[in-house]
Amino acid sequence: MVNPVDVLDIARWQFGITTVYHFLMVPLTIGLAILVAGMQTAWYRTGNRRYLKMTKFWGKLMLVNFAMGVVTGIVQEFQFGMAWSEYSRFVGDVFGSMLAMEGIVAFFVESTFLGLWIFGWDRLSKGVHLACAWAFSLATVASAYFILAANSWMQHPVGIEMVDGKPQLTSVWALFTNSTVLAAFPHTLFGCFAVAGAFLVGIAAWKIARHHRKSAVDNEDRKLWHTSMRLGAWVGLVAFAGLAISGDFQAKLMFSQQPMKMASAEALCHTEQPAGFSIFAYGDVGRPDCESVKSFTVPYLLSYLANGDFTSEVKGVQELVPEYQEKYGTHYPNDPRLGELAGKPIDYTPNLPVTYWGFRFMIGFGAVAAVAAAAVLWFTRRGRFPKGRWVGPAALASIATPFLANVFGWIFTEMGRQPFVVVPNPNPSGVDGVWMFTAQAVSSGVSAGEMLTSAIALTTVYGALAVVEIFLMSRFARGGVEAVMPPESSKDDDESSGDGKSEDVLSFAY
Repeated sequence: MVNPVDVLDIARWQFGITTVYHFLMVPLTIGLAILVAGMQTAWYRTGNRRYLKMTKFWGKLMLVNFAMGVVTGIVQEFQFGMAWSEYSRFVGDVFGSMLAMEGIVAFFVESTFLGLWIFGWDRLSKGVHLACAWAFSLATVASAYFILAANSWMQHPVGIEMVDGKPQLTSVWALFTNSTVLAAFPHTLFGCFAVAGAFLVGIAAWKIARHHRKSAVDNEDRKLWHTSMRLGAWVGLVAFAGLAISGDFQAKLMFSQQPMKMASAEALCHTEQPAGFSIFAYGDVGRPDCESVKSFTVPYLLSYLANGDFTSEVKGVQELVPEYQEKYGTHYPNDPRLGELAGKPIDYTPNLPVTYWGFRFMIGFGAVAAVAAAAVLWFTRRGRFPKGRWVGPAALASIATPFLANVFGWIFTEMGRQPFVVVPNPNPSGVDGVWMFTAQAVSSGVSAGEMLTSAIALTTVYGALAVVEIFLMSRFARGGVEAVMPPESSKDDDESSGDGKSEDVLSFAY
């Protein structure tokens, strides 16, 4: 007999691995697309060839990342039907509408205008071509909003009524204006800009350092990399400020909507008034009673983060568990599809080490990225650039910090809502009585062997794609501006050669 627990664990690992990998592409694509559109706007308005070079170089790297994002994103939708069919049956009326809008509206606009942008150099007017750049870049933002609206409904169900035990959508406007998505969207968008900013800083600083070592610095190219580097640093610094503000608002909302998640994020096992914010903890954080945990805290800060009041009460895990048991039951339903879990006690406590350290790694790596951006602005003021063999490697390593902050943020968000895949509402801001346990969501007709085979296969394929992504990014980054720009020529040489088309019309088509 198949053990449903094994199937569930493997399905969660499979979805976690593929989703985290896919999300590495998403923030870079969104942030870089908008920055590239901004670079092209600067070229359109000023005619400065430096901005054209920046547009083409960073645009090429953006396209590589976009292609990988499309390939890895398609798999996500198949998993809903194959590994999580019970979940799809439950939320299909709500979740399906968001995915349909993301695919038909956002992705259609995105891919159409991206194609026009790629092949439209020297074929479209400069104004129309620029409009295409903004159309596809803003479409990526719209795509993110649709996906976040779907995810936010899982975190906080709204706009539905229960019919025959399943949610049916009654107001799409409620989905779009869900308080959870209104908080998550700006936070995610600032995260995208943090990633794109660090990407610009890392590669541009590496290019300058590499030129220094070779003693072959082209002054114009050096200005280009210097401009890119400082642009990325400013974007990263502003993004971190936005993350701090939006994150504070999101945390207050989460304390209201998902108190167990936030108590777990602090390893707050017992109610405190006032409550201090834990900076670092040691001991067995995995024990629900936290008796062995010692924590360095900032007094009163958690109370403020939770309620905007330095003296307010914050409930701990031990006090929240009975409340959850009273509202949502003490045992799983006697559903034969749950196998060994049927009728067993429900553990309402998320994985404390994952939520606690995930929350801190998210904040920590974000802070490191902000400090790096501030340091870049300081050391590169007035055209300066630090010397030393460490500069290039350090710049490249800094690219990883906002990526890691994003990844740990999503791990915390998704792991912290366990054991629910659709989280119930403890307050009157959503629709009461709507939830689904993760154990109920996995496909009942899939064996552990089949799930394990698909998990191994997808992980292997994604590993190969990671090698391809890194290879292409490295190759095009090393190629620099020369690899994406046609040779500069006289005005006569740029005129059409009899067929009405410029000779370098496909110079940007890859």
